[in-house]
Amino acid sequence: MAPNFGTEMSAHIDAEESYEKLIPPQAAPRKYKYLYANMIYFAYWHIAGLYGIYLAFTSAKWATIILAYLLFVAGDIGVTAGAHRLWAHKSYKAKLPLQILLMLFSTMAFQNTVITWVKDHRMHHKYSDTDADPHNATRGFFYSHVGWLMVKRHPEAIKRGKSLDMSDIYNNPVLKFQKKYAIPLVTTIAFVLPTIIPMYFWDESFNVAWHMTMLKYIFGLNAAFLVNSVAHMWGYKPYDKNIAPTQSYIATFATLGEGFHNYHHVFPWDYRASELGDNYLNFTTKFIDFFAWIGWAYDLKAAPEDLVQKRIERTGDGTKL
Repeated sequence: MAPNFGTEMSAHIDAEESYEKLIPPQAAPRKYKYLYANMIYFAYWHIAGLYGIYLAFTSAKWATIILAYLLFVAGDIGVTAGAHRLWAHKSYKAKLPLQILLMLFSTMAFQNTVITWVKDHRMHHKYSDTDADPHNATRGFFYSHVGWLMVKRHPEAIKRGKSLDMSDIYNNPVLKFQKKYAIPLVTTIAFVLPTIIPMYFWDESFNVAWHMTMLKYIFGLNAAFLVNSVAHMWGYKPYDKNIAPTQSYIATFATLGEGFHNYHHVFPWDYRASELGDNYLNFTTKFIDFFAWIGWAYDLKAAPEDLVQKRIERTGDGTKL
């Protein structure tokens, strides 16, 4: 049976506990404990990235711009096809070469290690839009987009996270390697090589090369953050009108296919993360399909059409009928 880390809580309810005790509050009053170092990092990254936009229009060579875009796509795929669909949801299986490739791609994106990313995402699905959700969207756009990384984790998220089953991830040798060597891997793959390559091969200046690297990085971060913020606030809910996640074409375009969020929260084990898994916006699905074709990806899980249609009719907002 396909694994399901979605918002349906009934499977997790102990017969002797009440439903209310298991569900954390949505946004109980809290006192924020700020992480000032993180604030400084994010401020610098975004200022440097904005300067990178200026340089892209005034000084950067076309080869540098193209390289930055290709590295963004690779990093995005590492998160969407790797950390998200492969490891967080186990929506398909991957042979070792593909796992290594996706681990390196996700390192390039630098959204923490895959192990940490998966834990946060499984918490997000199990306790979506409550105080146990690391980026609880009921606290507003800024908090769910980036603010949650600037404050200490909510006590509910810490408490609930201790009982989360992560054995499959903790025992994965590829992910253990990434966790062990995270600092040298991230430094080299995410920042040093993208800066050195343009300088060495086509004589780009350090100033331009570095700030284009930062532009690539903050664009990838904010693209991923859109799924936590925009796709939990604005859009249609054709599959389940009773949950916050929506269908966001903005998030889908920015993340190469991750913005069909209402569908994804209803069928989190579907490797396409969308009913329209082969549409032109869902590049991640095409990436997985290619590696399935050459035999590196297998056991792809997808929701049957009749099951999807029944869910549309039962809980959808009517926009898909």
